[in-house]
Amino acid sequence: MSKELHKYFDAERRAVGEARGFVITSLKRWGVTGAEAEDIRLCVSELATNALHHGTRRGHGFLVRLRVDEDSVRLEVHESQDVSPDQPPHMREAADTETAGRGLSIVDALADEWGVDERSPFGKIVWSRFKAAPTPQFAQPHLPVRPPPPA
Repeated sequence: MSKELHKYFDAERRAVGEARGFVITSLKRWGVTGAEAEDIRLCVSELATNALHHGTRRGHGFLVRLRVDEDSVRLEVHESQDVSPDQPPHMREAADTETAGRGLSIVDALADEWGVDERSPFGKIVWSRFKAAPTPQFAQPHLPVRPPPPA
């Protein structure tokens, strides 16, 4: 059984941190923690930054969608800019002296898969998938602990 959450972010500088917070809170709720959660947090940071700088139309923000199932987490960032046939999102080699240009290389290194899909009526979806199984406690109700009976 899969679970899904999504949240829209305005095209503002603080949106990247807010997207990271949304992802970490959602993953904790689902029982995805540790190295897997950290990889996903880093990837949403890179993809949200790319959306903010390269993927949003004037007056539009971006949407982050997370879906978890038995063995994986899918992270999507929905952007309002269409996929350019001349310049689709791609990894590039950044020079050592450059401070930008490594985002998709980081996503490629951390995610098990990633890609770009067209979005209707306009825009694109940059997605990544991670093999990460939630811990069983996320589906169990919290039961009160009772003290042992007196001897």
